[in-house]
Amino acid sequence: MIDEISALQNVFLLLGSNLGDRLQILRSAEMLIEERIGEIQSASSVYETAPWGVLEQPAFLNQILIVSTGLLPEEVLRIVLEIEHELGRVRYERWGARVIDIDMLYYQDLVLDSARLTLPHPRLHERRFTLVPLNEIASGFIHPVFQKTTSQLLTECSDPGAVVNISTNNTNSDFSN
Repeated sequence: MIDEISALQNVFLLLGSNLGDRLQILRSAEMLIEERIGEIQSASSVYETAPWGVLEQPAFLNQILIVSTGLLPEEVLRIVLEIEHELGRVRYERWGARVIDIDMLYYQDLVLDSARLTLPHPRLHERRFTLVPLNEIASGFIHPVFQKTTSQLLTECSDPGAVVNISTNNTNSDFSN
């Protein structure tokens, strides 16, 4: 199996944590992502966000990373799942509390629907906790299915969940297609 492609691609990752030392867990995930997947091109601020799906749980910290990688999408997914496991992720219930969650939102502008991976992430346009940090660093990025910018998707999003910026990150730059 070929695990690498010839040109670097940008993969957009959403990190989330609502158990343990949430900020330290995000930092550990960020370090492992850079070691194993590729160079971080941009990172949003960290946001404290209301839970989504299962509401009776602690608030999350969320952050978006844009990572330059030569790995294929399925290989990125495999490594992301390894990192989650290594940091203590245990899957008890869908949308439940977790030490770490790393979702692939986009792999450049690839549209993919396989048994293991759907890109773009099928619910990213429904979630303020995804769109607000994504809008911070990629407001002009065009969703390859909806053909709308992140900014447009955020404006149209009906999710009422609270999303509060708790830190400013210094690796921000607007990524467009």
